[in-house]
Amino acid sequence: MSGDPKPELSTLRHSVSHILAAAVKHLYPNVKLAIGPAIADGFYYDFDFSNGNTERGQGVTISDKDLPAIEKEMQKIIKQNPHFTRRTVSKAEAEKLLKDEPYKLELLADLTDGEISFYDSGDFSDLCAGPHVEKASQIKAVKLLKVAGAYWRGSEKNKMLTRIYGTAFASKEELENYLHVQEEALKRDHRKLGKELDLFSFHEEGLGFPFFHNKGMILWNTLLDFWREKHRKYGYQETKTPVILNRALWEKSGHWFNYRENMYTTRIDEQDFAIKPMNCPGGILLYGETQHSYRELPLRSAEIGLVHRHEKSGVLSGLFRVRAFHQDDAHIFMTPEQILPEIQNVLKLVEEMYSVFGLSYHLELSTRPAKSVGSDEAWARSEKALEEALKITGREYKVSPGDGAFYGPKIDIHIQDALGRTWQCGTIQLDMNLPELFDLNYIGQDDQKHRPVMIHRVVYGSLERFLGILIEHYAGKFPAWLAPVQVKILTISEKHNEYAQKLFDQLTAEGLRAELDARSEKIGYKIRQAQLEKVVYMAVLGDKECAENTLSVRDREGQSETLKTDDFIGKLRQEIRDRK
Repeated sequence: MSGDPKPELSTLRHSVSHILAAAVKHLYPNVKLAIGPAIADGFYYDFDFSNGNTERGQGVTISDKDLPAIEKEMQKIIKQNPHFTRRTVSKAEAEKLLKDEPYKLELLADLTDGEISFYDSGDFSDLCAGPHVEKASQIKAVKLLKVAGAYWRGSEKNKMLTRIYGTAFASKEELENYLHVQEEALKRDHRKLGKELDLFSFHEEGLGFPFFHNKGMILWNTLLDFWREKHRKYGYQETKTPVILNRALWEKSGHWFNYRENMYTTRIDEQDFAIKPMNCPGGILLYGETQHSYRELPLRSAEIGLVHRHEKSGVLSGLFRVRAFHQDDAHIFMTPEQILPEIQNVLKLVEEMYSVFGLSYHLELSTRPAKSVGSDEAWARSEKALEEALKITGREYKVSPGDGAFYGPKIDIHIQDALGRTWQCGTIQLDMNLPELFDLNYIGQDDQKHRPVMIHRVVYGSLERFLGILIEHYAGKFPAWLAPVQVKILTISEKHNEYAQKLFDQLTAEGLRAELDARSEKIGYKIRQAQLEKVVYMAVLGDKECAENTLSVRDREGQSETLKTDDFIGKLRQEIRDRK
């Protein structure tokens, strides 16, 4: 066992990116180097393989099949245990050292004159600010993952380079665990399961615009039913605002000037209009329709609003990144004294909703950024209220200084799924800008007009994205209350069809979601197909069940029991009521 201390993961991964670049240089001497940073889950290095005129460098293209050879060369370098040593040179000397590396020269040009830092490891040297591990023996576990394309400096105007992704950990056990999670994530990929389970699809005729199938709509509507139930309990009024509103509104809200490139626009009656990218301005118009009294506050309105945002095709990703999606926006208007209890109210709602899905979460408080609107007093009061509400929950939370919105501080809610991945879905934002821009007010106890405080908040966030997260969280095995098909009735032969039809009619009359498979197929085939569809329960019917008015009930994990029909219905209905 080595006595080397464990380096910081980002430092380790940055060092491995240099080992990768050295290995590629060994195998493809004429390759040109770009950049190789550490990233959240590993590292990458960008290469230009199109340069050079030797046999191994001329017009080379690589793919995933070349990664084992590159990884083998990396291990060879690591075994030699080169040290990482820093040296500095003048900018003029750096230009000479990098004369054959056009991308490095471009990076060098952006640096100020003075000492330029290089890191050497074995026969490899790279323009780099560091830091790095002391020596390669500290690198214990490395895996190259994939090859992808990437524009130089992220601009479509620049050349497409070859990016090699990899990851590294301080131990083989950590790497194996990471690879296991990644393998499991592939099995759970909501795009794959969405197709297999007949939930949704995408089509060339509408890239970024999901098509929901019947089973997907059952999931969708069940989530909305749950949302409405909870929001009624917490005193929200449901509203609906138009999808298209005129330019004057978006100019007033600031979106036309600050968000225009992400908006879809059209012209109606020779006027400019925009398809809404956010629901807030419509909600504000509703509030401004009538004069409100302090006695009406807090006023809580909620909307499942369809919004559209222009996303580049390269970033579209299943339900996680689309061009049209529904946000469960709520806008709460209140007096300054009501901020603390309202934030507590929202946090209780969040806890009630997320816990039903088995989703744990952590909280993050983001405070005033350098550029902001509103008085020091208003910011201090708002941040104090958010912090007090967080403390009352008893939960740990992180403070992100300066990460608030320009119009107010916020609490971001990061959920954690079954694989330990985190997703930022819910958010609670205080707004000191829009009430001022739209001149919102209420009549106070002194019979004078006062400016209300506004909260923007979502729980699901994007309903499409939340659904994608749930598909992966459950691996398609939805609990009974959510599942598109709760019971699938399977007949052993045609003589059992009459009993099966009666059972189907009884289940559907009870409001249960059932399907009947009376095809002339072997029962083993029907069971396997039902398992692939991840239905909650299979009711297998043969001679014995028909004679005794029972069901042979099999769950999707393969456990079986024989139940009377009424007992099974009672059990399933209880499971649905409990939302287990």
